[in-house]
Amino acid sequence: MKISARGQLKGVITGIEEGAVNGVVAIKVGENVLKADITMDAIKSLELAEGKEAYAIIKATNVMFAAGEERISNLSARNQLAGTIVEVKEGAVNGHVKLDLGDGNVITGSITNAAIKDLGLAVGEKALAIVKATDVMVAVD
Repeated sequence: MKISARGQLKGVITGIEEGAVNGVVAIKVGENVLKADITMDAIKSLELAEGKEAYAIIKATNVMFAAGEERISNLSARNQLAGTIVEVKEGAVNGHVKLDLGDGNVITGSITNAAIKDLGLAVGEKALAIVKATDVMVAVD
């Protein structure tokens, strides 16, 4: 399967919180645990279970950034991935920032050029990639 989402982070499911309609799937990717809020129908049809390999799929447009690597405690978005910026490409209005998570995984975000400049995002700098659990899709082989 090939998809356009740039964030395809492979890991292992470490937990599933089941709800009436949706559930939260925890996927350990390197040293990070990402949470995905998906439907119970999807959890069942993908046969998700603890210990199963899965991918956290994240579109670049759903990735936010914060300068530095300190987690933000008063923020509802719980997926906060610390890393080092390895690439910044500015376009006419928006740019792409690639963040190496230090475990072989790289996440790409698409943000405005103004945000890149205001946050001082540059190659070699530390940053947080921030993603809401509702913006994480789950895939399996």
